[in-house]
Amino acid sequence: MLKGIPKILSPELLMVLCEMGHSDRLVISDGNFPAESMGKDAIVIRCDGHGVPELLDAILQVFPLDTYVEKPVNLMEVMPGDDVETPIWDTYKEIIAKHDSRGADCVGNIERFAFYDEAKTAYAIIATGESALYANVMLQKGVVTD
Repeated sequence: MLKGIPKILSPELLMVLCEMGHSDRLVISDGNFPAESMGKDAIVIRCDGHGVPELLDAILQVFPLDTYVEKPVNLMEVMPGDDVETPIWDTYKEIIAKHDSRGADCVGNIERFAFYDEAKTAYAIIATGESALYANVMLQKGVVTD
């Protein structure tokens, strides 16, 4: 146990977040994301039983977003013809606004298969039990200045 560190951040996850350098990417995936196959060259951390919003909020308390790119946060776009609502994206934008002054302006979207390609190059993938569809989020780490 540590003071000031969200309890949802396991020792394994904290170690990975600390190991990551500037511009390394982290995927927080929903329960349907193929984390193990996408993460063959990444560190895969299981956080089953937890949702993406609670992990996103906890991670952003210790993880700066990259200020050298316009969109350090990216969501997986809904496939054309897929009749899916994504209210969880609004939740993400609210959480991001708590931790980054750019708010929703630093959030982009990546086409589904391009997201998979980018995820294959991520430093780490967190596999969650999130049941919302299209709930995957990719973060690009910034520079720690304080």
